[in-house]
Amino acid sequence: MCCSVTSRERFNSGLLAESSRSPSVGGPGKKVSSKKVSSFLTAMSTVKTSLLSLIATASTVTQTPFALNPGFNITAVASIAKALPSHSWFTDALDTREFGTATEALLEVYSPLLSVFGPSPFPVQALSPSGVPSLAYAQAKIPQPFGVNGLSNGPANDGAVGDPASLGVGAVMIGKTDASFSVAAQEEINYLVNGAPKWVNGAISQRADVAELWADFMYMAPPFIAFFAADSNNASLLETAYLQCGLYREVLFFDSNSATFSPAGTSKLLAWRHIVGPQSPEPGLWSTGNGWAAAGMARVLATIIKAPVAAGTSWRETAISDLTSWIKEIVDGARAAPMDQGLLRNYLNDTTNDGHGFGEISGSSLIASVAYRMVILAPTAFPVATYVPWADSIRTVLGGKDAAGNPHITSNGTATPAVNPLAWLDTTPWTAGSPEGNNFVVLMYAAWRDCVWAGVCQQ
Repeated sequence: MCCSVTSRERFNSGLLAESSRSPSVGGPGKKVSSKKVSSFLTAMSTVKTSLLSLIATASTVTQTPFALNPGFNITAVASIAKALPSHSWFTDALDTREFGTATEALLEVYSPLLSVFGPSPFPVQALSPSGVPSLAYAQAKIPQPFGVNGLSNGPANDGAVGDPASLGVGAVMIGKTDASFSVAAQEEINYLVNGAPKWVNGAISQRADVAELWADFMYMAPPFIAFFAADSNNASLLETAYLQCGLYREVLFFDSNSATFSPAGTSKLLAWRHIVGPQSPEPGLWSTGNGWAAAGMARVLATIIKAPVAAGTSWRETAISDLTSWIKEIVDGARAAPMDQGLLRNYLNDTTNDGHGFGEISGSSLIASVAYRMVILAPTAFPVATYVPWADSIRTVLGGKDAAGNPHITSNGTATPAVNPLAWLDTTPWTAGSPEGNNFVVLMYAAWRDCVWAGVCQQ
């Protein structure tokens, strides 16, 4: 069980107590019109009502995490998703990203009340990893002794800064019962914030040996920084997670090195570029990279909304507004992109015959998961009538076959076709099983299931 009956009652009563307080709008010292206050309160009431519904229905989730039928065999997909990540921690940086993504997918699907999308994830509970599938998995995948930078081994881990941090949320949670994981998580935070290279505008580099920004980083490090900050009651560090999202957006979405955030809706690009930097520049609008960015920011947003330490801070409402609009830019860019057989293209705007524009499941399912999450987190900005049918269309496609008659979800649960997990520029659709791709489908299912439980989405 992820939570005892007593724990669930505490979550429920805590949310009810929170709903009785009037939220701050506009920050301290700012006058806000009654119309804006009313609109904000209405939106918050919708969110809390949905979350209460989620609590009531999720009470037995660990027994029946796959109770709903998404149109394909989600049990098989989840089984393959857990088994596919198999690289050695020390030989390939991609493994940490795979393990971290699987850890988050397991948390959201088996223990929704513990994830940041649950109604009251903070303070983090002290639970035995053996009783939480996500934590049992993470504990087995994080080796000891820990790396030289906490969870990150810097250059020893193929030069990746952000990827090992993807296991940070699991480390924080395990650290409640094993102090060595808590120490490693703190050291990882220190490395990320103070030791890793930075772009000229202050964005933390994805690479350890050179300043270079990857969209992938957005799912790995900022959510961990935010989660660690919320758990440790560090408002300044929590703000840093939000600011890092904005700094990355300036570089990858605006081709700018500014530390001042550009207004929403003013970029000339359809979506974020993949990589900007001197080592592995890749300016394409990679669908999976945009999924990484949107999903990572959704986790940061959920953390800021739920974190008690953020309440009353001068920056909270601005952060919520900015992150919501930044996520919306990516989802709307994806919605506007030409699709291929009902799926987002590997490179969103590539309709040429160069082989890079094939429809694939990775970016499609991850961005669809974000749409499901955002209709709960920000229902005014993400109206159900617009975003749920779009996400549902992708989920429906995954339950069918491609033009050649091949099922998108095979009999053993492999999601196809995906982008090659080891070579995003590969023009051959990957059908052997992508660790990330399968876990993205699990994340999409969990988001849709929670949306149904909240009374917002339909089965």
